[in-house]
Amino acid sequence: MNTIKGPAIFLAQFAGDEPPFNSLDAICEWAASLGYAGIQIPTWDGRLFDLKQASESQAYCEDVAATAAKHGVAITELSTHLQGQLVAVHPAYDEAFDGFAAPEVRGNPGARQEWAVDQLMRAAKASANLGLPVHATFSGALAWPYVYPWPQRPAGLVETAFDELAKRWMPILNAFDEAGVDLCYEIHPGEDLHDGATFEMFLERVGNHPRCNILYDPSHFVLQALDYRAFIDLYHPRIRMFHVKDAELNPDGRVGVYGGFQSWVDRAGRFRSLGDGQVDFGAIFSKLTQYGYDGWAVLEWECCLKHPEDGAREGAPFIRDHIIRVTEKAFDDFAGAGTDEAANRRMLGIEK
Repeated sequence: MNTIKGPAIFLAQFAGDEPPFNSLDAICEWAASLGYAGIQIPTWDGRLFDLKQASESQAYCEDVAATAAKHGVAITELSTHLQGQLVAVHPAYDEAFDGFAAPEVRGNPGARQEWAVDQLMRAAKASANLGLPVHATFSGALAWPYVYPWPQRPAGLVETAFDELAKRWMPILNAFDEAGVDLCYEIHPGEDLHDGATFEMFLERVGNHPRCNILYDPSHFVLQALDYRAFIDLYHPRIRMFHVKDAELNPDGRVGVYGGFQSWVDRAGRFRSLGDGQVDFGAIFSKLTQYGYDGWAVLEWECCLKHPEDGAREGAPFIRDHIIRVTEKAFDDFAGAGTDEAANRRMLGIEK
């Protein structure tokens, strides 16, 4: 067993144009003041990080690490969630996702995809340059518009979509393998990898690639009414990252899992700040510890009610209090009788 590292915080939802959220140095100082020991960096936000430089310059990466270390925090992982989304985009979402891309490739799906793949390739190198063993991303989606089986899906539609998804990701997974970094897909609605079954479909198509792993976030399973505890039992060998995010699902006679096209506040399924939702984090930290998870516990804040700075302030002690310092001895060691093989055989009535 291992003691989970933390608390850490994903900076994506906090970065902004006003201090202390507009530079890596200032936001590290802010995170440290709240009690965070690590930061997860969104690679698309130029106010905090330059992915191109990080992929090409060891010196730049050393400067980034030094900036964080100056405030007593570690860089836990890099994230390419937005770029990963663009590796596979169904035409229905072309315009909606175009803003995730660099301006020069917007409006050109082919160029946008090439840019996204290059971003992932650079992320592999940048992670290696920073000495990070894991990386966070999204899978993108070709089949998501057909998630509900009406109208009836044509035979082979989903299989073709997953074949193509695997084809696009295989070179990226191989690049991460060369860099010695695990690529962790956040299992998330809106992605083709949104539950255990879809992850298995993808994993099979990439030949059980050793770098194909999971970013576990229980909030997305609450909103699907999926058993997030059993998910750990099933997939713990592939869980290499952990977003600590709370959620609630309160269906009624008016709205359920699909949400009725309502705003986040009015949906049955809502993300909440830590401790305000329904996630049993005691069980989650226990299971991850039991299975030897040795990564970070990283706050991701996306509450539809609470102010983000309050969520961040409350999140650090919440995570710290849930981390289990693993025991080095069994609770009943005091009662050990110190027997040997001969004594064991006598106790069992086994003759020599």
